[in-house]
Amino acid sequence: MVLSGLCLGLAACAADKGPPLENFTPKEIFDRAEYELETGDLEDSARYFSEVERLYPYSEWAKRALIMQAFALHADRKYEDARAAAQRYIDFYPADEDAAYAQYLLALTYYDQIGEVGRDQGITFQALQALRTVIERYPDSQYSRSAILKFDLAFDHLAGKEMEIGRYYLKRGHYAAAVNRFRVVVEDFQTTSHTPEALHRLVEANLAMGLTNEAQTAGAILGYNYQGSDWYQDSFTLLTGQGLLLEPAGQSWLRGIWRQSVQGRWL
Repeated sequence: MVLSGLCLGLAACAADKGPPLENFTPKEIFDRAEYELETGDLEDSARYFSEVERLYPYSEWAKRALIMQAFALHADRKYEDARAAAQRYIDFYPADEDAAYAQYLLALTYYDQIGEVGRDQGITFQALQALRTVIERYPDSQYSRSAILKFDLAFDHLAGKEMEIGRYYLKRGHYAAAVNRFRVVVEDFQTTSHTPEALHRLVEANLAMGLTNEAQTAGAILGYNYQGSDWYQDSFTLLTGQGLLLEPAGQSWLRGIWRQSVQGRWL
């Protein structure tokens, strides 16, 4: 995009060397914002888009600038500001064709922070909630499928964090605390990739506590649902090595999971 004279004029405005931005049309400011975006100056791009919104709040350009401002802020990893801009778009233009994208962008401001070191799981729950809104409110949009995929990954991430904590407790001999974490995965995250390992860890932890009924039942559930997995082979070796069968026993919470598995209502 070539905006030589205009770019120089607006650059001068930004440096307080020329006429104020009010002297330019919304299209001119918008074009400058797009130019900054294309050249990689995300901060200036977002600033110019916000000026369109500020100076011409009821124009069609303001609407376009608002969604682009959210985009530029997100690209610049200014997630809170991007979220605020996206939410304003949703609030002001809920029926607009770009409302689905604004909601998806809002969800990304949470989702893109999930893997950051030191983040608690609150951000993941917020990402799940925002992604679910995209899926449920805009099921036919082009963003729905991507939102579903990201929802599944975020859900898997939550299960992974429970597993991480459970392994920590298990390694240090805090077996009851470990069982509580693995139970969360089995009961609340059973559709994730972490379930087979969670069941095996339940075999390990319960055997360590001398709770053979629970260990056998966890092994039975693992065998019924994931007999081809390495985790099943590990549990089979562990249990049979102690003369135990992989079969339901006792009346613990795991026995209820076993009944659901057999009846086909667990997975």
